[in-house]
Amino acid sequence: MGAGRILVNLLVVLAAIAGGFYQITLRPILTRLGQGRVVESINNNDCTGVPELKACEKLVLHQASGLVYLACSTPESRVHWLPATRHLNAVGAKRDDYVAIYDPKTQKVTKLTFEGFPSARGFSSHGMDVVTSSDDPNQLWLYLINHRAPLEGDATKIGADSSIEIFKGTLGGSTLDYIQTVEDPETIITPNDLIGSPDGKSFYVTNDHGSKTGWKRELETFGYAATSVTYCNVDEGCKFAIQNMHSNNGIAQAPNGTVYVVSCIGATLSVLEKQADNTLFVTDIIKSELPLDNIQIDSEGHVWAAAFPKGFDLLKHFTDPTGVKSATSVVRFSINTGPGSFYGEKYRIEKVFEDNGDIASGTTTVAYDTERNLLFLTGLASPQLTVCKI
Repeated sequence: MGAGRILVNLLVVLAAIAGGFYQITLRPILTRLGQGRVVESINNNDCTGVPELKACEKLVLHQASGLVYLACSTPESRVHWLPATRHLNAVGAKRDDYVAIYDPKTQKVTKLTFEGFPSARGFSSHGMDVVTSSDDPNQLWLYLINHRAPLEGDATKIGADSSIEIFKGTLGGSTLDYIQTVEDPETIITPNDLIGSPDGKSFYVTNDHGSKTGWKRELETFGYAATSVTYCNVDEGCKFAIQNMHSNNGIAQAPNGTVYVVSCIGATLSVLEKQADNTLFVTDIIKSELPLDNIQIDSEGHVWAAAFPKGFDLLKHFTDPTGVKSATSVVRFSINTGPGSFYGEKYRIEKVFEDNGDIASGTTTVAYDTERNLLFLTGLASPQLTVCKI
């Protein structure tokens, strides 16, 4: 066989491989990220903005009081320092992120003061959980992800030195008392979101990548399963609760102890059960058409998720928050009690909100107040908190 014939055959094989990769792997990803998707207007006609609250990656609703707790930054700082999207300019980042309370009754914003926090390395916010104390319903435990810059070395090469900060406060109070820092480089690698216990002693935290930097991290976009959930107890240390998951992001816990974890790129919601040794076991996986981010569970047991109808626009928004708008979707998961349940459709998935970015841009976190019929939306680089009556 001549060299020319061999080359032709090789090119045919390579073309077939490339075509198969596109059809099987790349095309579904592009579709999930919004290629060809038309954004609708759903339940976005009765909304107000709170521009004082910008770049709040996570919010948590305290259902009984109606107060909303938010972990916030500034859009400008996010452009420089956002480890989840490989923005690792440690010099350009600010270190004065904060936690705030929004009261929808009075529309008052209260920025909370950290008391006793060793602030030499500052606070760079991301995920958060707010948990009512098991000892006193007026006391709250706050678990905060802090993306600290590394003490030594180039952050672009070694990544962030992230930790979990535990605080305690009074419901509606203006201060938070620092309790302790939890760090474990072996298991708290790229923390994204977390759920905490009501005694201030333990938490589960998702790692959104298997490594802080490097080529293996890039493979995760195409399905490489390297993310995890870590369990930490302040007295006993940290360990992996589950590994080899794909694109982990938001996490939430139902009153019955069921844990839910979102796969962002995979567009799935995993249902997990806690084991006696605090590890987690996947019992079900619910597929969505949209990439998902943070999740919250309302008082009726429904799971609400921030979703990305135009993923490529969202990435542009993260690099230019004030210049690029990013469309927002909200998806609600619930147990299917309709006719479809008889045909194996265990869960009902509904798109309950959508906007092209004019009203709610770059949303990464949502919560729904079932008592007051209010939907809260904001994001890690969003220009405002958005509150909608639906």
